Amino acid sequence: MDAVRLVKWRGWSTWQVSRYTGFSQSAIVKWCRKDRNFGHRPIPTKEPIPKNHPNALEPTIVEAIVAKRKKLRRCAEVVHRSLLKDGVVTSLSSVKRTLDRQGLTKKRSPWKRYHPSQDRPLASNPGDLVQMDTIHFLENGRRTYVYTLLDVYSRWAYAKAYERANSRNSISFLTKARRKAMFQFRCIQSDHGSEFSQHFTERIGVNHRHSRVRKPNDNGHLERFNRTLQDECLRDCPLNAKALNRALQHYLPYYNEQRLHMGIDFQTPQEILQK
Repeated sequence: MDAVRLVKWRGWSTWQVSRYTGFSQSAIVKWCRKDRNFGHRPIPTKEPIPKNHPNALEPTIVEAIVAKRKKLRRCAEVVHRSLLKDGVVTSLSSVKRTLDRQGLTKKRSPWKRYHPSQDRPLASNPGDLVQMDTIHFLENGRRTYVYTLLDVYSRWAYAKAYERANSRNSISFLTKARRKAMFQFRCIQSDHGSEFSQHFTERIGVNHRHSRVRKPNDNGHLERFNRTLQDECLRDCPLNAKALNRALQHYLPYYNEQRLHMGIDFQTPQEILQK
């Protein structure tokens, strides 16, 4: 409207108005043609974003992508291959864009801190690499968490159940494990869960290493212990903190002192530590 006033009220040329306002001369010429009120009212303009695209996906394909995602609850690559098997021909990039536009992709939280990667230490002595994790149980809408800890060198393990998984309980669990152990912890390794946040790293007083993203083998020894714990101890136990802790109190001495481990040449963790 101001550009049209300069042209129609002050008699400026469209080229002068273009240099003065910074708009292109062709745009000012079009605005002058559209103006019907001699610059007294704003001139309606169209949005520069096109309403459609000649190569846009058909609505039926978009519906098929969304339905397949909700049914399989898998990544875009799996959804794309499954659609191809069903005869729906589309590209992988189109599947990814469609899922993103429909809000069906899980994006990284902007509040989650970046954990720089550290070299994995060699477990040459007890305490060189101690792995930590949590097992989540859900029963009747109520969650229970079992903290687990394992020394990679000796396979010595410790576990305790809590009603919540947070940094405070993580620090408490690690403190109790250090009192129970017969050796000093030099490096703690965990995943990127919220219970092992920056607050946990700053308070434990030990080197803290996060496992690499999409590298499940980093915590392989502890994951095997978690499976063993669930199969041999927690399978038939009521899923509440008190009952789980009673079961762990009886099972852990057996695991550390009597159970033979193939990974350490059919010895017990207690025998490794005594050597």
